[in-house]
Amino acid sequence: MDHVPVLWTAAYAPHHPRLLRAASRGLLRLRCFLRRLALADHTIGGGY
Repeated sequence: MDHVPVLWTAAYAPHHPRLLRAASRGLLRLRCFLRRLALADHTIGGGY
């Protein structure tokens, strides 16, 4: 997973509200998925 400082701080800092942490973790997962999807187009065999 990529390291995005703002999202990581919001996702894993205990002083942030639970909803904000959950949304930030969801954005991190989405960003990771989209990055892997983009990279799969540029590898032999589609990355699988």
